[in-house]
Amino acid sequence: MAQIELQGIDRRFILGDSIVSALRNISVAIEAGEYVAIMGPSGSGKSTLLNVLGLLDPPDAGTYRLDGRDVTTLGSNEQARIRRERIGFVFQSFHLVPRLSARENIALPMVLAGIPPKDRQARVGRALEDYGLADRADHRPDQLSGGQRQRVAIARATIMRPEVILADEPTGNLDRATGQDVTQILEALNAQGVTLLVVTHDQELGSRARRCLRMEDGAVVEDLRRGPSSSGLR
Repeated sequence: MAQIELQGIDRRFILGDSIVSALRNISVAIEAGEYVAIMGPSGSGKSTLLNVLGLLDPPDAGTYRLDGRDVTTLGSNEQARIRRERIGFVFQSFHLVPRLSARENIALPMVLAGIPPKDRQARVGRALEDYGLADRADHRPDQLSGGQRQRVAIARATIMRPEVILADEPTGNLDRATGQDVTQILEALNAQGVTLLVVTHDQELGSRARRCLRMEDGAVVEDLRRGPSSSGLR
């Protein structure tokens, strides 16, 4: 399982003649298997932090260690391998490939990893069953409900059996009942030992995490730890 350590992380963007500090001196350690909510107002740096953690955006300063290894110094191919094999991404807007079926979307990370078709077929079949999508396997995203699309996205994010799941507003485009179903799926993965980091504006979802990082103006201004989250949704 993956231990995350950020030390002095800065991330800056140039907008016209201005330099915007999206992240400012972020130093935080996350133990393997933790359940962490990242909260704060729009523009506070939540999604940028998730992108740095997912090796999608490089920091401009500081170090990011994954199991003690500074992954920001790695080449693009090695970073891509870590993203593919150790990190799963779940987004608010699903980010499914429109022309691919649910089955094909779920299989995509394994195709990119060069896993043989026979192995892909068996693992995708299990994922479709596990996520209640067996009868939607050959449907394209535009033929699925929002909740089904998010379940496809989670199945795709976990098909490589990652150690870390990064979820950016995973319930943001869903109705309350469907959002609760998605939350339960993510929490079940965390209960199996997967490290779960969730960016959310939803106070109820944020309160379920055992730890909450609250951000303002690119900085972590509060690091709140709680006891284990309650079973079942409140």
